[in-house]
Amino acid sequence: SPSGEPGSAATPAPAAAPGPEEALAAKAQEAERLQDRLLRLQAEFDNYKKRMAREKAEFLKFATEGLLLEFLPVLDNLERALVSARAGSANREAVADGIEMIVRLFRSTLDKAGVKPLEAAGQPFDPGLHQAIAQVETADGPENLVVEEVQKGYLLEGRVLRAAMVKVSRSASATGGGAENEGAGA
Repeated sequence: SPSGEPGSAATPAPAAAPGPEEALAAKAQEAERLQDRLLRLQAEFDNYKKRMAREKAEFLKFATEGLLLEFLPVLDNLERALVSARAGSANREAVADGIEMIVRLFRSTLDKAGVKPLEAAGQPFDPGLHQAIAQVETADGPENLVVEEVQKGYLLEGRVLRAAMVKVSRSASATGGGAENEGAGA
């Protein structure tokens, strides 16, 4: 009532400030809640790492599937060529033509996978691209030039997949010896 009598207006009594025990209990409960949250996040992260490891292993297991599917026709054709060659009914020219077609198919498949042959003959020797297996003396040619490619090298997307095995020139005046030094590294 408007008369101002005590108890006539409902005003709540101010709440008493929490005592040190209540504040400590509240902080302990908050710390427990945060500890629980931390443990859950760590468990979630561990599960995430395990899932990523499983997915990576699965990916690596089947990552080459597409490339292998590209090579199966090459294998099929090689097997047919082998059967034909062993049968003796096909002439040598037909077998050679068949093998030549298989080589083109194989090179095409490698090309699709980003594998390109490394041109070495006539190029300056580069230890990053070439593996010298011999030095050949030359009287008039330039030194450290690839004079023969013994085994072709390949690049995968511009990076050396296999270095070319080569013979490298050296001047005859530098050695004063034989014509070819097999197995010498340049």
